[in-house]
Amino acid sequence: MPLVEHLRELRNRLTKAVIAIIIVMIVAAFYSEQLMQFLADPVPKCENLANSDGGNCAIVSFNTLTSPFTTTIKVSLMAGLVVSSPMWLYQLWAFIAPGLHKNEKKYTYIFVSAAVPLFAGGAYLAYVILPVSVKVLLSLTPGGSANILSLDEVLDFTIRMVLIFGLAFELPLLLIMLNMVGIVSGRRMIGWWRGVVMGVFIFGAVATPTTDPVGMMALAGPIIVLYFIAVAISLLNDRRRRHNNPDAELDDDEASDLDLTPESIDEVETVSASRALPEQASTERVNGYDDVT
Repeated sequence: MPLVEHLRELRNRLTKAVIAIIIVMIVAAFYSEQLMQFLADPVPKCENLANSDGGNCAIVSFNTLTSPFTTTIKVSLMAGLVVSSPMWLYQLWAFIAPGLHKNEKKYTYIFVSAAVPLFAGGAYLAYVILPVSVKVLLSLTPGGSANILSLDEVLDFTIRMVLIFGLAFELPLLLIMLNMVGIVSGRRMIGWWRGVVMGVFIFGAVATPTTDPVGMMALAGPIIVLYFIAVAISLLNDRRRRHNNPDAELDDDEASDLDLTPESIDEVETVSASRALPEQASTERVNGYDDVT
């Protein structure tokens, strides 16, 4: 297919994906109030300012005149991207798939089927620990002060937590992909475990918007467990690769083992006489040469 046809195909795929997102956005706009309530549920609500003294709860409100409109658009867009993800992911796959080999398509199916539940598990964990993290942050409010939070900020906070946890759960899958293509071995991943554990805890402390130990532990703990699961899978894959091809894991400057078993002269001459180059029709010499050249 020429370049212009590729661009036309890409345009058609993107158009279908955008139409699917817009349709879901329009439907989600009618349920935006329920979606906002669902995303803001982790924050304990106060009935009035007197009850919010000391950070036991917070008053969630809109602070500007345009906040209800912009928040509705934001929530509808997020719902459109999430709900229509099977459609636009399929369009992306349909554009890439013709250029993949059969085994590459097989691995893609496996990774996609694993990535979806991993992201969903991370997002669910984030939503479960959100009430605890919010209570920890609100408890830092000094006496005599009240918490008046913007609904827009609360929704941003919730969405960031869900996205960070969901994407972080994909990190072990990325390591397995690198192992599958031969970039990193399971033995090397084992040697990294101290640095990985320290790095995951630092990442959990920096990446989570709550900046509290509860969110850090909730994010770092499952990732470390998934990391060691990825190491075990990589070791099994390395063992399978060595069994199928003993030279598969050799470095570029490392020689493979040579077969030094001697062969008889008669056997070598017989093999040489019966072997012909691809250009040769026979083993007969032409003008003293073994081929026309």
